[in-house]
Amino acid sequence: MTSSTKIRIVCIDDHPIVREGLASIIALQSDMEMAGGAESGAQGLALFRRLKPDIALVDLRLPDMNGHELTRQILEHSPGARIIVLTSFEGDADIERALAAGARGYVVKGVPREELLGAIRAVHAGKKHIHGFVAEKLAEHMGSEKLSERELQVLKEMAAGKRNKEIGAELSIAEDTVKMHVKNILEKLQVNDRTEAVTVALRRGILHLD
Repeated sequence: MTSSTKIRIVCIDDHPIVREGLASIIALQSDMEMAGGAESGAQGLALFRRLKPDIALVDLRLPDMNGHELTRQILEHSPGARIIVLTSFEGDADIERALAAGARGYVVKGVPREELLGAIRAVHAGKKHIHGFVAEKLAEHMGSEKLSERELQVLKEMAAGKRNKEIGAELSIAEDTVKMHVKNILEKLQVNDRTEAVTVALRRGILHLD
């Protein structure tokens, strides 16, 4: 198979060991080649524009931006780009955001290499690839009411251990309004207290602590 007919791949991940490991796996495939790698969103965007690869493997957590934003920016410049999220995040909110941004595949790090290679080939062929485990995560919370932007702000302050009065001061809203938002958050996440709300939000990827 000539170089021009192989699936050309770039990997955008800030961990060198991940990029090197993927390059080693790709090198063993007769129908693929690793065209390049980048360790940040800005580098990845520039690399994609320069190399115009067939597939981009994108991590969700990058030093300068998240993978959802990078996916959106790549597609703004190259609407036909085929992007697969390759990440350690398994929460349904992370998955939903990635797919909404335009990713055509979602693969969790640690899956067998055949799973990843199959995803690359499927997405290159114009299909979407969502592993059964990922689909189950989405189905588990399908129809759940989403938190509003303000509720997400309150939740983030809750995760920082702030009380209602402190949250109100930080967000410039009344303490009673904060209480209403907290009540709504608990109901939407189907939990009984603030600690459980933060725990569930972190597990589902609704909230990330830097």
